[in-house]
Amino acid sequence: MANQPKGFSEFIRKRIVALKRKPQTIALIAFALAFIYYSLNLTKISDTTAYINLPGMGLAGFATMLFSILMMVAFTNAFPHRKKVNIPMLALLLVMVAIVIYAGIFYQGRITEALTREVNPITVTDDKTYINAAMAMLSVHRIILIIGVALLALLPVYSKALRKINTNVDIAENQGMGQIDISGED
Repeated sequence: MANQPKGFSEFIRKRIVALKRKPQTIALIAFALAFIYYSLNLTKISDTTAYINLPGMGLAGFATMLFSILMMVAFTNAFPHRKKVNIPMLALLLVMVAIVIYAGIFYQGRITEALTREVNPITVTDDKTYINAAMAMLSVHRIILIIGVALLALLPVYSKALRKINTNVDIAENQGMGQIDISGED
């Protein structure tokens, strides 16, 4: 069997075929990255909440984590296998993304409030660098979520572009066969 793709090129071809069948996987990966990024940096959020302790900070962190998990469930239900898009679940997904973005903005506002208040402002010293890290992490998390929403909105565009990619495998033995007679006549 000559001319069959091997190794890395075959791996890439199979991934492109999988993306052609389920192009929404690209947006799902963006939302999963946002969830993983927030989860891996949750210690910074927890330490900041424990130190600053303004009303609503813990709830904002909890809501972000909860709705990040529920976004994955809503996404998989919005795009069922071999069925049309479930519009109510897609709308619920977008509402959850908006809640997570709002919770991040609210949390950053509470940190800013604690750093800039007139009475007893918090100063970030060497042992409290997690406060600035939490602020930066929330900004990056929000950007990843916005990229996920953009990928979701552009799904019809890049799914058409993915369909145009040729993923056929050319096998040398099948090219010279000609037409097969299936009529059953001798």
